[in-house]
Amino acid sequence: KMEEFLNLTQLKTSLKEAILLDYYTAGFWWAREMNFSLIQLSGFMDLLNFALENLSSKHMTLGDNLKELERAMSGIGETESEERGDLNLFSIEKAKAIIDYLVTSLFKHYKAYEHLFHSRREEPVISNE
Repeated sequence: KMEEFLNLTQLKTSLKEAILLDYYTAGFWWAREMNFSLIQLSGFMDLLNFALENLSSKHMTLGDNLKELERAMSGIGETESEERGDLNLFSIEKAKAIIDYLVTSLFKHYKAYEHLFHSRREEPVISNE
């Protein structure tokens, strides 16, 4: 179902699509294991997409992407402010867990993801094997 949702059409022959499917699927299952509500799960998936889009589309450096993530998550835990929108539904503990997850799943491997999105050549696939 994730393949359909992400509109991945060349999953069997595209390393990039396979990696993206793995990234989002792993994030989804991690959030489920953290017992996120449906709204929290949606907000978490938005954060995953936000960080990945900053890298892939906006060509942000690791430092810039971390700053953007900090800005996006700065309202977490505040109860009176609605300025940050849906991110207020995460507790401080869950926000820390989210940051830890993003560090281990994306930011520690930032160079590899940069190569995935910004390298010019694609290796031809000989067969589905």
